[in-house]
Amino acid sequence: MKAKSKFVYICYLMLRWLVKVFYPKTTVEGTKKLPDEGCIIVGNHTQMNGPIVGELYFPGKRKIWCAWQMMSLKEVPSYSYKDFWSLKPKGIKWFYKLLSYLIAPIAVCIFNNANTIPVFHDSRIISTYRQTVSALAEGTKVIIFPECYEPHNHIINNFQDKFIDIAKMYYKRNGKAVSFVPMYIAPRLKKAYLGRPIAFCPDRPIEEERRRICDYLMEQITDIAQGLPEHKVVPYINTPSKNYKSNIPSKEANDEKAGC
Repeated sequence: MKAKSKFVYICYLMLRWLVKVFYPKTTVEGTKKLPDEGCIIVGNHTQMNGPIVGELYFPGKRKIWCAWQMMSLKEVPSYSYKDFWSLKPKGIKWFYKLLSYLIAPIAVCIFNNANTIPVFHDSRIISTYRQTVSALAEGTKVIIFPECYEPHNHIINNFQDKFIDIAKMYYKRNGKAVSFVPMYIAPRLKKAYLGRPIAFCPDRPIEEERRRICDYLMEQITDIAQGLPEHKVVPYINTPSKNYKSNIPSKEANDEKAGC
């Protein structure tokens, strides 16, 4: 390892240690449901909670999909501001624009040294898929947070569905149907919950599989959340905590009627 790379890696280990000291320990429930072989874990993003839980507390060999922009010093400011803080009040947006530049070297250090796979949305996506397929073939659990900005319900946003195509490539190369495992992360409960896997069906058109699997995963994540004790759901979009919704619809409706 070159001197500069070694220094950066040491910085990463220090930053990782600091995050682990201050971030609440999170327990992953339902690990017995995980297939023995490589599989794809699909969860709710919960802002930065999803990647943190995946990196620090998910058991065994794992890789986490990471937006490539967060791994590029030049791209971090614009991407992080848009994705994390664009909905902040107008009067303090200047602070978050400044913050987006200040965190850039930290983000690059962390995401280039953590258990990540860079995710591209252009012709380079083939690199993302190849790395993912190779990781799965080695028995690694690959964690993906595919929410987009469009709400699905009070628990989760709709999924971008092209990540399902990994299963098609994996089947072509290895002759095995990979499984997708739903995961609901509840930061307020300090837990992450795994649901029942669903296997890719190579005989069906890929368009049908994208819809079938995504619908199943979103439904399972919603069901897991609603079956838990009452708590506030941390949404994908970074909004004030006072706007967080309850995991139990009836509780949310009652609060609104009472003017809470």
